[in-house]
Amino acid sequence: MTRRPAPPSSSPTVDVREWASGIRLSGFMVIMLSLVVLGAWVLVPTLGTYIDQRQKIAALEASIQVSADEIEALEQERERWEDPAYITTQARERLYYVGPGEVVYLVDNDLDPASLPQEQTPVSDELEETPADWMPQLLRSIAGAGLAQTASEAP
Repeated sequence: MTRRPAPPSSSPTVDVREWASGIRLSGFMVIMLSLVVLGAWVLVPTLGTYIDQRQKIAALEASIQVSADEIEALEQERERWEDPAYITTQARERLYYVGPGEVVYLVDNDLDPASLPQEQTPVSDELEETPADWMPQLLRSIAGAGLAQTASEAP
């Protein structure tokens, strides 16, 4: 298979030197071009300052919003403290106050920390088959719970 040369294009070729020599700079074009360059030189820093200030304003507005949310939460807290029932509840919970004729029992955790079960070991990635007969396992669990010497913490 032989290649044929490409047919000559119908558009004439453009010589860059010839094209560049055809450009004529008038005094008006030079003045306008220098004004555009001067305008860009003046406006770019101003535009950067404007963008920086807008970012700072947005950050301050976000800070104001956070402060307003905190003020609202504190006002709600103040309104709760104006309620006598809330004050009574807080005094009972925090300071262990009791009403006349009431008896309060405080249960201290007197179990030895060493006798409490440790945290659960991590789950294995291996698959283990469990026995299909669940009834003996249930009876062992009930008997073990009844005969245990130490209590375990609730999850």
